[in-house]
Amino acid sequence: MNTNSDIVLANPRGFCAGVDRAIIIVEQALEKFGAPIYVRHEVVHNKFVVDQLRAKGAIFVEELDEIPAGSTVIFSAHGVSKAVRAEADTRGLTAYDATCPLVTKVHIEVEKMRKAGLEIVMIGHKGHPEVEGTMGQVDEQEDATGMYLVETPEDVAALQVRNPDMLAYVTQTTLSLDDAAMVVEALQKRFPNIKAPRSDSICYATQNRQDAIKIMAKDCDLVIIVGSPNSSNSNRLREVAQNQGVEAYMVDNASFLKPEWLTGKQKIGVSAGASAPEVLVQEVIAKLQQLGANQVQELHGVVENVVFQLPKNLTNAVKKSPSNH
Repeated sequence: MNTNSDIVLANPRGFCAGVDRAIIIVEQALEKFGAPIYVRHEVVHNKFVVDQLRAKGAIFVEELDEIPAGSTVIFSAHGVSKAVRAEADTRGLTAYDATCPLVTKVHIEVEKMRKAGLEIVMIGHKGHPEVEGTMGQVDEQEDATGMYLVETPEDVAALQVRNPDMLAYVTQTTLSLDDAAMVVEALQKRFPNIKAPRSDSICYATQNRQDAIKIMAKDCDLVIIVGSPNSSNSNRLREVAQNQGVEAYMVDNASFLKPEWLTGKQKIGVSAGASAPEVLVQEVIAKLQQLGANQVQELHGVVENVVFQLPKNLTNAVKKSPSNH
């Protein structure tokens, strides 16, 4: 099949510093303590990554009661509630925290806002683990009311708060910038005194990848995003491309590509969510070329030099000697 299409690659794309760090934490824990290492929730939302870690001895669970007392647990990059941390202590689990530092930053902000007596509106997707973690930054004895979740301007219109003058908002780190801006605008219109977070909660990697798609999509008539279905930031990249009026699909790997998508297309844009490894991008490119696409052009973009430190309790942990197993 000859399509005469060219491929353009967005930059930056794929792994961000928080995802890199989370994967290294699981790998280091396996290396230091041996399998099994329990991980609460998929450490990052990518099937390929999770399958690879599972093959090395990681066991992924949704709840802590699935983990034998006294085991080692890693909290996923999306963050956890205070109740989950307390439960890990109660169960005598040794916890290593792979929460992305930019999510932790939002948790700290929420805590400060609560201490200042503010009610908090979180802009985010219901059921996403990051939202559950951030909404759960209240002490058990503390009144958990006063934390509200909104997704759309319509949600804002229906929102009932106790004191509109004592209100602040934060956002999930992986939202669409344009969607979030619409919700913030609705909040500011309805509650003129609402306080913004000290710095933007949407993270640098989400922002950079969405900006790169906007630039790339202008010249494309098809955009392919590499990412798993449960990856929030990958879904947002597909939406950003679609909102530019371009046909866009998200694929977990090359096997999901459909030849008919390429029919009549001149330029195919490819990018990847922050949890998708580059090896999958290269497989997608190879498959597109098999289907008749021609040369590949890398676009220039923001160079990301962000690196996050590993948790001190992990780097300081002593490696188990074989006799301890």
